[in-house]
Amino acid sequence: MSLTNSFLAATVGLGLLGTGCATKKFVRNHVAPIDQRVSAAEKKSTEQGTQIDGLESGLSRTKEQVTDVDGRAKQAAASADKANAQAQQANTAAENARVAAENAKQFADQGLNRVESELTAANNYQMVANDNVLFASGRYQLTPEGKEALDKLAKNVEGKKHFVIEIEGFTDKTGPVTLNLELSQKRAEAVARYLTVERQIPLRSVHILGVGSSSPVADNKTRQGRSQNRRVEVRLFLSQAETTTKTVASAQ
Repeated sequence: MSLTNSFLAATVGLGLLGTGCATKKFVRNHVAPIDQRVSAAEKKSTEQGTQIDGLESGLSRTKEQVTDVDGRAKQAAASADKANAQAQQANTAAENARVAAENAKQFADQGLNRVESELTAANNYQMVANDNVLFASGRYQLTPEGKEALDKLAKNVEGKKHFVIEIEGFTDKTGPVTLNLELSQKRAEAVARYLTVERQIPLRSVHILGVGSSSPVADNKTRQGRSQNRRVEVRLFLSQAETTTKTVASAQ
């Protein structure tokens, strides 16, 4: 039962109890205005309820929006923290890379300086041995004495890496110049062949040249002088690094 009907029923009941009979005029003059006011109050209450429902709905949406914004803010903060951590890791990696690069540069500089020092020492050669291998007239075959001299020289380069052997062939002035040049070259080649094949000396360390009858060391007018001129000069050069090592080893 609505509020209006209840009120009317109560009013009618009271009227009946008080007077025993109610007229239409009384209802029109007294009850109808009250009923209108009650209806207006109910309408206003309904409108206010609707407004309250709207406010509650708006408040609920606002709460949802606030919750959504708060969730996004938290996600943004988490993303920012993650980005900051990644940036710190990147900075750490960059610093480690810089330190590693500096260490590598220092190591490379030290290695380069060491190599330059070794090359400088290796390119500074000193003659440590000089011997002559003699040949018979018109021949380029090695004699036992010649092989013995070469064996002695080869022992000086055992265990060495940086050395040079110069082999220069000569003749006396007997015979044509062209034949003497060819003969002197064959004598130098015979010495080089013995050192590289029999004594296992690297060919890259051997340099040969036949120069004929030039640069005699004795008088070509005498037999003794000509025998001295039929020769191959063998000169051994060691690098400064090898001679320094040799000196240190001797001192020990």
